[in-house]
Amino acid sequence: MSDENCIFCKIVNDEIPSKIVFENSTTIAFLDIHPISEGHTIVIPKNHYKTLENLPDNEINTLFQTVRDVASLIYKRLQVGGYNIVQNNHEAAGQVVNHAHIHIIPRNKGDQRFKAKIPKSQASEEELNNVLEKLKS
Repeated sequence: MSDENCIFCKIVNDEIPSKIVFENSTTIAFLDIHPISEGHTIVIPKNHYKTLENLPDNEINTLFQTVRDVASLIYKRLQVGGYNIVQNNHEAAGQVVNHAHIHIIPRNKGDQRFKAKIPKSQASEEELNNVLEKLKS
């Protein structure tokens, strides 16, 4: 399965060049051409799926095994302090390429290249219960 207009499918099909870090029969990992930090890598399933929820179980398992292995490789070989795993789904969440993909972003203590803003205020019991009710109904 592939989408002829998808830039990631074109990478899988060798139609455009990429810097491949890892590849197996179902996944491929390559360096991001707009890196947040040195070694920023994208991991994708070779088959075209728009978002995470579209991936079949067997492919999601292999995808995350590849993410784990490539993240470990980056951590050890680039001698970074850590890494973020980022996965955006749909435009509102920042997905730009409509092919499910996962970013591995190498980090070092004190760098300012990527920040997650975590609220300092705690949700109320009522707010949490309202969300829980929606999810369970």
